[in-house]
Amino acid sequence: KMKNEQNTTGGFAMLYTIRSGCMQAQISSLGAQLMHLTGKTEYLWQGDPAYWTDRAPTIFPYVARLTNGTYRYEGQTYHLPIHGFAPTAEFTAAQKTADAVALQIETNPEFYAQYPFRFRYTICYRLEENTLHAEICVENRDEKRMYFALGGHPGINVPLEDGLRFEDYALDFGACAPQRVEFTPDCFVTGRKTPFALQNGKLPLCHALFDQDAIVLKGTTGTVTLASERGNRGVRLIAPDFPIFGCWHMPKTDAPYVCLEPWSSLPSRSGVIEDLKTQPDLICLPAGEVYRTQWSLTCF
Repeated sequence: KMKNEQNTTGGFAMLYTIRSGCMQAQISSLGAQLMHLTGKTEYLWQGDPAYWTDRAPTIFPYVARLTNGTYRYEGQTYHLPIHGFAPTAEFTAAQKTADAVALQIETNPEFYAQYPFRFRYTICYRLEENTLHAEICVENRDEKRMYFALGGHPGINVPLEDGLRFEDYALDFGACAPQRVEFTPDCFVTGRKTPFALQNGKLPLCHALFDQDAIVLKGTTGTVTLASERGNRGVRLIAPDFPIFGCWHMPKTDAPYVCLEPWSSLPSRSGVIEDLKTQPDLICLPAGEVYRTQWSLTCF
């Protein structure tokens, strides 16, 4: 199923609907952004402009912010917006079935001016019973090594049931001892990490948690469950390939959602114009090779 929807640039985005059992998802060609994830309820944040207009941006080829929006490669200076160009790119459908849609972008003159590599990036959303898989494929179509980062940014409604409050929910990380990555007030990495205390593996939610922006952790298990002991509905993010987990909502608000964000790498260090060849945590893909990964949301 496909239909048109006017996008924020005045053009029209295609909307693709996929289904499996009682679950349904809708994805926009603009940014390959997940727009709906429904089953027992609408699990996905619906972009209320009072808090945050997005729903689930696709992150590529850089996670979060670069100092001055700038990086260097091979002695040249380039510019990328927050989370790269994928969130505002128009994707094309490479494949569509009843339960899956694969959307892709590839090198063009606009992208090449921002990112001097020849690539193809594909994200396939696939429903399998009550789980949505986001399967990512990055092809290096260049004759040189390609440096990049990627991630997901799905916003989940909180609460998910009538009669519950935001504060009734917690993020359950299981048995782990994560470290919090320290950020400056303007959201750049300081280079320091500190132990992050959990309560029996859980982080109880409250709006003040996000007053200084995102909580970014290393050392989790790659799985985190958003749920309430007082309710029956929740969402589990499964992202074992991603070494960094972020959770966020709009700072200093009572926003009724939380974003569960798997990241492949960290943003720029404070005050540093990063060089892609020397930033240590970027993915380095040899010429002609393919990188595959995925993250998933299980809804209950």
